[in-house]
Amino acid sequence: MEQVRLGLRENRAQFALLVIVTAAVGGLVGLERTTVPLIGTEVFGLRSDLAVFSFIIAFGVTKALTNLAAGALTARFRRRQLLLTGWLIGVPVPFVLAYAPSWGWIVAANVLLGANQGLTWSMTVNMKIDLVGPARRGLATGLNEAAGYAALGATALLTGYLATVYGLRPVPELIGVVFVAAGLGLSLVVRDTAAHVALELSQHPAPPAAGVTKEAAGQPGLRETFVRTSWRDRSLRGASQAGLVNNLNDGLTWGVFPLLFTEHGLGFAAIGLIKGLYPLLWGLGQIPTGHLADRVGRKPLIVTGMLVQSVGFVLALLLLDRPLLAGVLSAVFLGLGTAMVYPALIASVSDHAHPAWRAGALGTYRFWRDIGYAAGALVAGVLADLLGLNATIVAAAVLTAVSGLVAARWISEHPSVRRA
Repeated sequence: MEQVRLGLRENRAQFALLVIVTAAVGGLVGLERTTVPLIGTEVFGLRSDLAVFSFIIAFGVTKALTNLAAGALTARFRRRQLLLTGWLIGVPVPFVLAYAPSWGWIVAANVLLGANQGLTWSMTVNMKIDLVGPARRGLATGLNEAAGYAALGATALLTGYLATVYGLRPVPELIGVVFVAAGLGLSLVVRDTAAHVALELSQHPAPPAAGVTKEAAGQPGLRETFVRTSWRDRSLRGASQAGLVNNLNDGLTWGVFPLLFTEHGLGFAAIGLIKGLYPLLWGLGQIPTGHLADRVGRKPLIVTGMLVQSVGFVLALLLLDRPLLAGVLSAVFLGLGTAMVYPALIASVSDHAHPAWRAGALGTYRFWRDIGYAAGALVAGVLADLLGLNATIVAAAVLTAVSGLVAARWISEHPSVRRA
């Protein structure tokens, strides 16, 4: 029987497979970044911005709830089983996006996409953290998120080009079939990580944190973990609010940027460039920032990254008379800022959660983070309908800066980071 060991080098084959699976996960959601808001306005004739953004609300709420459930489900099912389930749920998504006869079908497809993303992305990040152990969590999460968001950005670029050549549907959406086939096929090959979790538990120097319920000696229940991650633990609370605002920004730009820059004369290809550049920098930037989070700590990257994102929104408005420059510079700052924040937040949550309830803590954090998609779309839709698209960008800039300051106050470094 093969000996189980923790570490990136020791588990490089399985880790590499999971990186490719995560790329397929990101590619599937990247189908929507450039074209779907424009499908709402140009194909189905929607006039209300809130109605256009309803698909993002459906996606965000479903993904957030699935993240939360995924953490609890790991107590009953193996991570690989949940990963496969997520891919099966995602099979219809490209076809519905390509051929939906009404906007309601697009919204329904995003319910399936949210469940797919919640299960597959949650399991790939948990499995990578399981494989590498505590010393390289920042690098592991950086590589995981880099694969997903780089693929998301590349797909957004590609769909913008395809929409210019072939129209908004069905060609740009049908490339999602490749992502579903690749993700499902590789998930059948990858091995489960239950033995790695057991090994880390056996090596862990302390039991779960005191002051909790009678379940403290084992794995806390969903309610206990949710309360601890959402509020009771100061650092986990700080990470949860920062994650929510970070993805609120993504949800807001997902809906607002295609409409805003179309209004200012940009075509599908230019919008695809803006929408692709943001997640590409977000994704690829997480490789060095994830490694840096293991060296200098999580908090400096989280706080700085939130402030850099705020600057990105300001630039989008200041340079709007030159829309392509405004979009590109905004995408650069938003992408780099998010690259600083994303792996550091996941690593910080992992630092402050005992292995016995880490999957549940990550599920709770990802619930708050991904409810940000829905919150961003809802805020953007209401403000855009009442005050215009520019007002939503001003609100996002202010909220992001405030979140960074709150993170500076609440989040602390775990001692294990300094030993790493």
